[in-house]
Amino acid sequence: MTEFTEHGQLLIGGVMTDPAPDGPGPRSIDVISPHTERAIGRVPHASRADVDRAVTAARTAFDSGVWAELPPAERVEAVTRLRDGIAARCEEFARLISAQNGSPYSWSVLAQALGAVMVWDAALEVARGLPYEERRTGALGPLLVRREPVGVVAAVVPWNVPQFTAAAKLAPALLAGCSVILKPAPETPLDAYLLAETALEAGLPEGVLSILPAGREVGEYLVGHPGVDKVSFTGSVAAGKRVMEVAARQLTRVTLELGGKSAAVVLPDADLDAAVAGIAPSAWLNNGQACVAQTRVLAPRAHYAELADRLTAAARALVVGDPLDPATQLGPLVAERFRRRSLDYIDLGLREGAKLLTGGGRPAHLPTGWYVEPTLFGEVTNTMRVAREEIFGPVICLLPYDSEEEAIAIADDSEYGLSGSVWTRDVERGLDVARRVRTGTYCVNTFSLDMLGPFGGCKNSGLGREFGPEGFAEYLEPKTIHLPADSADSADSAASSAGE
Repeated sequence: MTEFTEHGQLLIGGVMTDPAPDGPGPRSIDVISPHTERAIGRVPHASRADVDRAVTAARTAFDSGVWAELPPAERVEAVTRLRDGIAARCEEFARLISAQNGSPYSWSVLAQALGAVMVWDAALEVARGLPYEERRTGALGPLLVRREPVGVVAAVVPWNVPQFTAAAKLAPALLAGCSVILKPAPETPLDAYLLAETALEAGLPEGVLSILPAGREVGEYLVGHPGVDKVSFTGSVAAGKRVMEVAARQLTRVTLELGGKSAAVVLPDADLDAAVAGIAPSAWLNNGQACVAQTRVLAPRAHYAELADRLTAAARALVVGDPLDPATQLGPLVAERFRRRSLDYIDLGLREGAKLLTGGGRPAHLPTGWYVEPTLFGEVTNTMRVAREEIFGPVICLLPYDSEEEAIAIADDSEYGLSGSVWTRDVERGLDVARRVRTGTYCVNTFSLDMLGPFGGCKNSGLGREFGPEGFAEYLEPKTIHLPADSADSADSAASSAGE
């Protein structure tokens, strides 16, 4: 059984500090195990006054240049210490996250912990090769183009992959020279304290990092704060729209990584064994609580029955149980409201005329915990709500199609555009499909997310990108300096030294 963990302070400006004594709203957050339904921890609930203190500390640190004006190599050195500290505690991070949100431990080790380290590694690689100044020959004379840190960043992360999404924001923001206020989700604040300990050990300058666990109201106050220059948010479409609306009042820059309803297209020539082996883990990924999950499987009608049988068998073979058991492949949902949401969608699918191939309820051997069986619907049409709306649970839809053109049309007929995959023996044919589906990332005969390539969505799946040079650029402001014609040599020298 997981021990009860209690924290009484907040990381504000790099210092563990008592929360502000007064203010409306809740004063603490109870962390509930989705497996036992019992409390496993308690942390302070940050208030608006705490946000004000964190923003002031971040603003002071940024404006003083204590971090932003360090040579890039020195920021790389400090962030490398932070990365190394996280890597040394991977198993601790994995267990803590699994206990909080129900991710299977085996998956937490790979994705929640090691995956987060890979994000830090990729950002460090980009930072080491990034030219912060470069000389260009303009139409009217020499130019010096600088990339300067955007300023104070509010990073709002979700509960499903808390360290992975935190790294996606913190790593490039810190390496760019920004000061950051991280707001973890109230469902999963305990791992943020492990991160805070690691950051203190890494020795970041005072003011550069604050971590404020809080709910929606305080989060909204943070993203609308006039002292914040940039918001990076990962979460639902509805919440993302609200973030954009609030941030727009200050013309604050935003990056939004939102939801998905991704389609895995199985072409008629596909190796069905390989397709099912690739699709099943990516469909029921993280208990179905992943924005990139391949939740619509498109099957050629000639192979529909065979694919239905194989996916049904794959779902039934998943080991459902205690997320901290290394044998578990599918754990509980993070909260009762999400379990109820999945069950409501299952009821809706039946009313819409979909055929329940497997699952649909609570696992019989798990009377306690927020569990839903891995569920597969067949005979689904793309007009059904279960095929169009993000369920964020272990509910997958199998849709038949008659032609490749129809498959592409179905895959693209969505308000989302985050991920997708195609399965075929002909890679060039798969690449053609990938080019035609409007989505931010796509996979051919695999399911992957590479931290050196830009990740993000189009349509309602978000704005901007994370990872790679494109994601790093979200935390930099370009500045053009016009130089006189006779200063080309000095501009060359300045640009060269700035990149060292």
